[in-house]
Amino acid sequence: MKSMAIPSDPGLPRRPDPSTGADSRTPGKRATTGYEGSRASADLRSRVHRRLMERLNLARLGTLDREHAGEAIREVITELLVEEQYALNLDEREELTRQVLDDIFGLGPLEPLMRDPETSDVLVNTYDRVFVERHGKLELTDVRFRDDRHLRQVIDRIVSAIGRRIDDSVPMVDARLPDNSRVNAIIPPLAVDGPHLSIRKFKRDTLTGEDLVREDSVTQPMLELLQGVVKAKLNVLISGGTGSGKTTLLNVLSSFIPPDERIVTVEDSAELQLRQPHVVRLETRPPNIEGEGAVDQRMLVINCLRMRPDRIIVGEVRGSEAVDMLQAMNTGHDGSLTTLHANSPRDALSRLETMTAMANLNLPERAMRNQIASAIQVVVHLSRLSDGTRKVMTIAEIVGMESDVISMQDLFIFDRKGMDEEGNVLGEFRPTGIRPRFAERLERYGVSLSGLLFADSPESRARDIRAKGGDHGW
Repeated sequence: MKSMAIPSDPGLPRRPDPSTGADSRTPGKRATTGYEGSRASADLRSRVHRRLMERLNLARLGTLDREHAGEAIREVITELLVEEQYALNLDEREELTRQVLDDIFGLGPLEPLMRDPETSDVLVNTYDRVFVERHGKLELTDVRFRDDRHLRQVIDRIVSAIGRRIDDSVPMVDARLPDNSRVNAIIPPLAVDGPHLSIRKFKRDTLTGEDLVREDSVTQPMLELLQGVVKAKLNVLISGGTGSGKTTLLNVLSSFIPPDERIVTVEDSAELQLRQPHVVRLETRPPNIEGEGAVDQRMLVINCLRMRPDRIIVGEVRGSEAVDMLQAMNTGHDGSLTTLHANSPRDALSRLETMTAMANLNLPERAMRNQIASAIQVVVHLSRLSDGTRKVMTIAEIVGMESDVISMQDLFIFDRKGMDEEGNVLGEFRPTGIRPRFAERLERYGVSLSGLLFADSPESRARDIRAKGGDHGW
């Protein structure tokens, strides 16, 4: 292409003037997030997008894949640059083409964040404030949408792909991206300042137990104990706060289930990544536009009991389905696993009791607690600490009832000691030395606890640790 004069329009990005050595931004320069956030670049993308809509058959464009659409977009970019009398090199054109394709087929300016393997969550607080979570810490990015309308276009594209809608009558929605990432969107009038979008990224490579040991989230003896608990078909409740790693630990524990067992999973939004050959995955369904056809977790838990499961895994108990889960655990479905939000193991049992009461069975408190105490044998509690690390804080055994109170005893704990000068949490994992009541059951499955809880080994001795760098986005 022939050399062209640099336009006088101050809204367009400029190249350095070789005669003066003046420096200024170019459209090819990328922000720290990998997406050019300058107003000038956004204006150029907007004009390319508008011309594309004017010149291409939109119905045909919708049938094209990304590669063929890219060819059409490159032609429009070439024509536009000639008309605007502006020169871009090949790399800059490819970057602009990619950004326009992201606007049409993907999540617009969020695409580079979604491609970043270090990102675990993408949080859009209105069009001009986008946060990400990396290594357990939130940070503000320089990614921006053009305006609220641009953000709404991306949200509409996400929800329409799964046959849902979001508007004034339905101002919030849960959805899932093609890669299984979980999405929540909420718009005005419920969101006062503008549309909000929250994305929990789906990890293609699930973490293993060895990964958790390497990240100092558990010790090897703790992992071996949990592996034995799963193999011995004890019922396990995983508790923790938001983003503490409950689903990741559930994935790790489910990997210990023998491959010859039939597993039925029940989830509000399918996130579990089980590798066994005999897995049935069930997912709830929201109501349709008329407000009908909803299928909640309780209906799915009841249905899965008719599907001859060896194990039942409920991704997260949130309501009345807790009573059906407990009944399943008490009626021969040993080795079941589930999670719930709680601040401590004791709080987890209180929340489970509250959820059981939501079923309106009018059970006395003691009867509900008896159900819980007889159904669940192990509670594993996790926390995300102030330095972004995630740790198993407690592995506890439920030993029965004492009067009207559920009795528990800790087997492993993380004893927090403080923080160092760099803000890293200091502490130690240590066994309490208590022999659990299920020890004999584990021994029948070939798991000896003597080397895990009582041996004076480097693994079983309490040791000072500090959070290490790595992938804490689980």
